[in-house]
Amino acid sequence: MKLISWNVNGLRACVSKGFVEWAGKSGADIIAVQEVKGSADNIDIQIDGYRSIYSFAERRGYSGTGIFYKEEPLRTIIGLEDDEFNHEGRVITLEYPDFYFITAYVPNAQEELKRIDFRLGFDAAFRKHIAALMKTKGVIVTGDLNVARKPIDLRNPDANEGHAGYSAQERESFEKLLSLGLVDTFRHLYPDKTDAYSWWSYRFRAREKNIGWRIDYFLISENMLPFLEDAGIMGDVTGSDHAPIFIDIAK
Repeated sequence: MKLISWNVNGLRACVSKGFVEWAGKSGADIIAVQEVKGSADNIDIQIDGYRSIYSFAERRGYSGTGIFYKEEPLRTIIGLEDDEFNHEGRVITLEYPDFYFITAYVPNAQEELKRIDFRLGFDAAFRKHIAALMKTKGVIVTGDLNVARKPIDLRNPDANEGHAGYSAQERESFEKLLSLGLVDTFRHLYPDKTDAYSWWSYRFRAREKNIGWRIDYFLISENMLPFLEDAGIMGDVTGSDHAPIFIDIAK
């Protein structure tokens, strides 16, 4: 089973750059997308062999998540139990017989960490949601989690210390998420791989120079580790300021 996640930074814009054709040839069983930036009246994307579900933000043109899937889930859950964090379309959960598949677009703490309290509140509600699901079966968590975990996960850690995406608060919160019993698949398989990034600024030719951050993840519960075959970043796929990421699961 191949699973892909991609912050598309505007799904309609990404479609204009070849998203549908790329997705149709990807071989993925599930494709999660973040930062859809759409609404029910302007997103109608058909990919042969896939069905789709979205969670749109109340604010038009902002945030939002979606999932394209081949196998019909047993159940779909939109959002979190705490409704405070359900106005920006940030979480979708699909239940399958052997696991839950969860995609998230975690809030950015923004300049000077002006949204850090909201971000940390979201993180706590997200952990609670995942912990409840883990009581019944394995989980796969993916998306733009908006944090670089370690110095190896961004080109300039010293210069970015304390900034959004690399603040001590966000890194500590991410470790709390992992402490539920989740594994960072990419680092599990490639603990020492450097220059492996999933997001680059549009400024200063950052992608060309590979001045990036790894802020997109596939996390799996520890009981699913025996089924993990590979994980990676599809850095050659363009169309967004993020690259798609993937895992292969023997399921």
